[in-house]
Amino acid sequence: MDVAIVYESMFGNTKAIAEAIGAGVRESEPRALVEVMAVSDATPDKIAAADLLVAGGPTHILRMSSEHTRQQGVEAGEKTAKSKGTEPHLEPGAQGPGIREWLESLPKCRPGSLAASFDTRLAYPLAGGAAKPIARQLRQRGYRIAGGATGFVVTGAEGPLREGEQERARVWGAALAAVLAGRSTV
Repeated sequence: MDVAIVYESMFGNTKAIAEAIGAGVRESEPRALVEVMAVSDATPDKIAAADLLVAGGPTHILRMSSEHTRQQGVEAGEKTAKSKGTEPHLEPGAQGPGIREWLESLPKCRPGSLAASFDTRLAYPLAGGAAKPIARQLRQRGYRIAGGATGFVVTGAEGPLREGEQERARVWGAALAAVLAGRSTV
C-alpha cells in the first residue's frame, strides 16, 4: 500500500496536519509506504504509484491559495514578526507554486485511484475552505474521493493549530488507511 500525502504550507500548520495524517496511516497500516511531501517535491513520478493520494493546503480568502494570497501571507508574516522583533517563520517554498498550481499540472490518474483532501482554516462559519475545491480538482483528474473534504482549524491566520487538531488528523489518516485496506467504505 503506497500513500502520498502532498501539502502546501506557509507557516507550518498544514505541514503539521499532513505529518499527523501520515502518522495515522502508518499506525493503522504499519506496512504502508507513506511519503509526506511539499507540493514543490511532489513530482508526477513520486505520486504515480500511490494507491491513495491525500492533498491539502491552507485556506486563503475562503478558498485555495493563489500567487496573490501567498504574497499577502508572506507580507503579513513579515509584518507580524517585525512587530514582535523576531524573524518571520515561513516554510521552505511558501512563496512558490502552491496546491492550486500543483493540481492544475496533475496528470490523470490510473483507474481506481483513491484520493482525499484536507485544509487548514479558521473556525468561524464563513471562513470558507480549500478542501472541497481540492477534492473537485482531484475528481476531475479521475480520482475517487474518500473520507470527505476535511478541514482542520487554526486559531489565527498564522496559527497555531487548535488544540486536538493534530490528533484528529491522525485519526482521520487511520480511517483513510482503513478505507484503502478495504476495512471500511468510502
